[in-house]
Formats: sequence, structure tokens, C-alpha cells
Amino acid sequence: MNTYTPSSQVVMDFFKQLNQIPRPSHHEERVADFLCATAERLGLEYDRDSQNCVVIRKPASPGMENAETIVILNHMDMVCVAEAGKDFDALNDAIEPYTDDGWMKARGTSLGADNGIGLSMALAILADDKIVHGPLEVITTTNEEDGMTGASALSPDFIKGRKVVNLDSEDYDTITTGAAGAYLQIHHLPLKRVAAPTGDNVWFKLRIEGGRGGHSGVDINKGRASGATLIWALLMAIADDCAVDLARLEVGDASASIASWAEAVICVPADCRADVTEREAHFNQWLNEEYGSTDPGVRLIITECDAEQQVIDPNIIANLMNALEQVPQGVIKMSDSMPGTVETSNNVGMIRTTDSEITVSTHTRSFLDDVMTETAQEIAKVLGRAGAAPEIVMSAPAWQEDQHSAFLQLTSDTFNDVLGWRPRMVAMHFVLEAGFFAQKFPGIQMASIGPRIVEPHSTRERVELKTIDDIWRVTIELLARLAKC
Repeated sequence: MNTYTPSSQVVMDFFKQLNQIPRPSHHEERVADFLCATAERLGLEYDRDSQNCVVIRKPASPGMENAETIVILNHMDMVCVAEAGKDFDALNDAIEPYTDDGWMKARGTSLGADNGIGLSMALAILADDKIVHGPLEVITTTNEEDGMTGASALSPDFIKGRKVVNLDSEDYDTITTGAAGAYLQIHHLPLKRVAAPTGDNVWFKLRIEGGRGGHSGVDINKGRASGATLIWALLMAIADDCAVDLARLEVGDASASIASWAEAVICVPADCRADVTEREAHFNQWLNEEYGSTDPGVRLIITECDAEQQVIDPNIIANLMNALEQVPQGVIKMSDSMPGTVETSNNVGMIRTTDSEITVSTHTRSFLDDVMTETAQEIAKVLGRAGAAPEIVMSAPAWQEDQHSAFLQLTSDTFNDVLGWRPRMVAMHFVLEAGFFAQKFPGIQMASIGPRIVEPHSTRERVELKTIDDIWRVTIELLARLAKC
């Protein structure tokens, strides 16, 4: 066993620094600046590409110069979501972490432990010259959470190593050895507005809120309410009894999250006032019956609001509502070969209304690349019939590692020797950059590990502090063993 394992407090110190740097997907420039400045302060070589991906190279410990180069992989962006009513600007405001009964959480927002804890571990390794390791390449990618454009654009010579320790995993007792592919699309529906109806009308704001949301991969089979599904169902139910005009529709915070909220502004004839207001109690009763055990906080709030001057062309809304009825939300198929594992799913993460268009995001995942592509293309056809044009943001391949490889067996042995138990080796229903790495860097091998992170991509995101220390100790020991192979 390695004789030197520094305290994991240095990991938490780096995480504290990261939390001061806004880092939503597509806006990672300041984090990349921080990584490059850290490399310069430590006297280490680094490269930064056009996508702001950064690789920092650290020479081997004395006597380990001939060891194989090891790659440590993380991403620098996070999914930024905030509680309803929270005054939070993801582009400018810091994350406010706090500890509670052995867990770290954030005040009113997502925490960014995914993947900030892993990145903090990598930085702590770079900063400590007493840690034993062979040559290291610490690579940190951009936009992992909303398109993986950083990983997909990597130059084939950006890294040299062919063994990767990926610290972007959320299941503490697991070595992730495979991941689903992902197909992210934004569907653009041209929007035409017309004058709001005249006469005796009443305006309402319909708001779904309080949903648990969560990761649209690992949480997709946990019975979470989708704001997209609920607002569509509510609008259709009201339209069955009343003439409805829609002025605005907004759903969710992120493509990679289950929508925890939705909001619509509608106009109905005044004689439908009671019909609409009475639906609040009935709908909330149904929500309790349907989601009481899996998403108990979700609720509907209906309030009268000021009139708007224009509404969306009713034909556009009719076509969109018809299309959304046909777009799957949640689990499409469970795996036959991996019991209890979701094989294929889809998530409508966001809907936005602008002056010129309505956009709908769909995030399709599957362990079968052909099925993933076919499902995503069928969704595009359905929304296309409503007039929407698809924009393919990401098509990431599935990935599966050989669970019997010497690298994975060494990783498992290290867990056993350090923590006293062997982790599971499983494929997970989330997308990892590993698929792109396998394509770009022939012969690469990957082991994905990490602390216990619960409900990532949501305001309930939290990380168990003890597991940070455990994974830190495993990682330090694993690097020492790899240096001696």
C-alpha cells in the first residue's frame, strides 16, 4: 500500500474556489482561465484548445518516469438550476454550499458536485508533489452537460495516455464500465402571433412547480413528474371545455434535467373562469394520487394575471400540442440483458417561447446506438409535422468497457484493499464522454469512479462527504499502483 495519502481537505479547498466561478454549460471561459492560471502557478505545462478544453501535464514522481501515462478526466461545466423565487444569475453568481448531517448541499441551487468534486481531486493531485504517480495528463472538457461539444471536437493528439481515470461518476459503490449514448435535439418551431381575443375574457397563469426534477438519465425511472407532460395535460384538459388562447409557454431549466416546473399564460372566455379555477384543487388531488410517493412536492398554482396584447396563432399551438402528445417522456424500454437498467428513454427538458419561435429540447438515450438514432429521428419527424426544424446538438455514442481487463481488475482490487469491499461494475443510463474518447483515441481504456452524488442536475443535489474522502484515498492508491505496473 502507498504510505502517503494527504487529507481530502485540499479537495474541498479547490471545490470552494470552483464554487466562486460561474460555470454553466457554454460559459466555461473563466474556469478555463482558472485552470491555466493554476498550471502556471504550479509550473506545469498545459494546452487550451478552441473549445476551452484544457490539458495540464505533470511529470512523473522521481523513479516513475518510465511508467505509462495516466489520463485523469473531468468536465468543467455544471447544470445550473435554482428554486422558484431564488434570485440567482448563473452567469454571475457563486454557488453557496453548506454541510448538513454529513452531506454537502447548496442554498437554493444545484451544487455542481457533478463534476466539480472530481475536478477538485484532479487539481489537488496536481498541487501535491508528494503523491506518487507516473506521467499525468489532467484533461478537463467543456459543455459536457449540454452537447459534449468539447469532447467531440478534441484533436486526436490532445492527449497521449491510453488509460483514463474518469472522476465523473456519481455512484460511490460502482465502477462505471459503460454508458448510454445520447442524442440531444432542439426543435425550432416558427412562431406567429395574432391579436389577443377581444370581449369578455379572463387571463390566467398556470404554474407547475415543486417537482423534484433530477438527472434525465439516472433519475428517469424514479417516477419523477415532468413539467412538460403536466402542463400539456392541463392545457389539453382545459381546451376540452373552453376556448383557450396561449400567450406564453415556458418549461424547465436544462435539457439534461427532468423539468421540475412549467408555466403557461392563457386567455379564456369569462364564463370559463370557474372551470379553470376549480381545476387547481382537482389537478392537485390527481398529482397527489399519481406522484405522492415519488414526487410529493409537485403542485399546480392557478392565478389570474394581466391581459397580454397578443397570443400565439391557435393553429401553431394545436399542432404543437398534438405533436407533444406523441413524443415519449420517460422510460421507453427496459434492458433485457441488464435487469433493472433502463435501455432507452427520452426527456423533454425545456420549452421556450420567444418573439420568433418556440423551442423544444429532447434528450434521447439508449445503450443501442441504432435504437437511439431511430427514436430521435422519429421524434424529429413528429415535431416536424407540427412545423419544427430539428437542430442536432449532440449525438454521443454508447460506450462499454471490458469488465475483465487488467486495468478494471486493478481498480477493483484497489477499492478492496483501501476500503475493504469490491465495487459493482455496471453500465449506467447516463451519457459519458467516454464514447467520444473511445472513438478518437484508439486503444483507450477507462474506469469511471466518484463519490456518492444524489439528485444531480437539481436543487436537491448533494454529495456525501465521507465518500469524497474514500474516493480520494482510492484514487491516490490507484495512481501509485499504476505507476508501478
